[in-house]
Amino acid sequence: MAAPELSRPEGLARRDPPPRPDSPELAAAPLAADLPARLAAVAPRVVVVGDAVLDQWLTGPSRRLSREAPVPVVEVDHTHGSPGAAANTAANLAALGARTEFVSVLGDDADGATVREVLAGFGVGTAGVVTDPSRPTAAKRRVLADEALVARFDTSSREPLDADRRAAVHEALRTAVEGADAVVVCDYGGGIVDDETVALVGSLLDAPGERTCRLVVDAHDPARWAPARPDVVTPNAGEAKLLLGRELGGPDRVAAAEAAGPELRERSGAASVVVTLDRDGALLLPDDGSPTHRTFARPAPEANTCGAGDTFTAALVLALAAGTPAATAVELAQAAADVVVGRPGTSVCGTGELAERVAAAEGPLLDAASLATIVHDQRVAGRRVVFTNGCFDVVHRGHVASLNQAKRLGDVLVVALNSDESVARLKGPERPLNPLADRAAVIGALSCVDHVTAFDADTPAELLDLLRPDVYAKGGDYTPEMLRETATVTAYGGRVVILDYLPDRSTTSLVDRIRSGS
Repeated sequence: MAAPELSRPEGLARRDPPPRPDSPELAAAPLAADLPARLAAVAPRVVVVGDAVLDQWLTGPSRRLSREAPVPVVEVDHTHGSPGAAANTAANLAALGARTEFVSVLGDDADGATVREVLAGFGVGTAGVVTDPSRPTAAKRRVLADEALVARFDTSSREPLDADRRAAVHEALRTAVEGADAVVVCDYGGGIVDDETVALVGSLLDAPGERTCRLVVDAHDPARWAPARPDVVTPNAGEAKLLLGRELGGPDRVAAAEAAGPELRERSGAASVVVTLDRDGALLLPDDGSPTHRTFARPAPEANTCGAGDTFTAALVLALAAGTPAATAVELAQAAADVVVGRPGTSVCGTGELAERVAAAEGPLLDAASLATIVHDQRVAGRRVVFTNGCFDVVHRGHVASLNQAKRLGDVLVVALNSDESVARLKGPERPLNPLADRAAVIGALSCVDHVTAFDADTPAELLDLLRPDVYAKGGDYTPEMLRETATVTAYGGRVVILDYLPDRSTTSLVDRIRSGS
């Protein structure tokens, strides 16, 4: 099937400088559904430096215990690798539209080659990645039996780099930082950065308050980076404990973190601190006199939170590098983290998915451009996209049955609703009975529906040509030959499927019965 005329967010493949990210509109931008696309259009240049990991997931059924020991035997039938740690931050930044350069060290092994290949697929620049044949690429391999984690085994080296590799990393960093809008440090104690790196980063950037390049530090030991005077540090609860030398005491971790704000800033050397508290959201502790700002997280199982902190950091850095207010940047970061905690494994949040998450508070309707980005990302990820459409004015059993059947034809179901004007043309001036926003809310609440959009024309042919779903499913008493949309779908290589029809189940017949009192 031909690919749609879409691309990943601007800036993933190109390396020419975009307009400087000092737009007055962004400087006062609230959190809104169009903000992710606006940030991707700015495409700030971001350098990520730190420890790279290959996250690998080996999954399969388990039907018996081993004879050697009472442990499950997992029949691995699928292996999936993702960039982890600093590499995951870089991948998320690129997926959100930043022009991203990565500075790190990988081993001369298959795991290192996999990390490079995946990063290149996201458009991350890897010229600054140094190869070290003397150390393995860090990897975390998780074995899942029927979706339950039963084992994890790691490969890593925490030995300091030798002098030659250290010099190569520092030279790569000097080259990458020139002209950057932000530098994000991901220091997880893997031996890639040391005190010399801290001093180098501090010397490469202007003094705090005069910087044109933001410095954001995500480190297991934030105090180590105090001499570089970061603009923002992002400790989690455990890292905040290390900074303070004590637990965030009491039953209310948020209140404890807020009370410790001045101390956290002083010990980290940072202008602002963003404390991430997993299920309790995040807390922005600024030093410019503006109030503390808290976000509220989407609850998720612990198994689904792998890499969410990397996604949070990536979205935060993107927004700050483009000049958005800190409170808006933290809200955007929380929304991005909420996207990936809804999935198993280490995942990446793209511009379209982030826009959809932000828009969810206003309703489930997506505009065509945002939906096109989402569909493209899902197709790249190997998911089969199914599209159906209709008025769905008064949802009844026939609608629900058809939508469930449509979802079973693929992995992702997109439902396009006729606009109110389109319904009136098709059904008469007294329709629709429910306005578009209400119809979208009902359809979007069905578990089988993944995305909802709308169209104004009498047919969705233009929308189909934009999205190019794998399957166009149509409910009702039709044949493919009766549909004007069939020519559009077959032209790009898609398939038309007619769903089962339940007689005597229609909105028109329901309305007639209500009016007649029968």
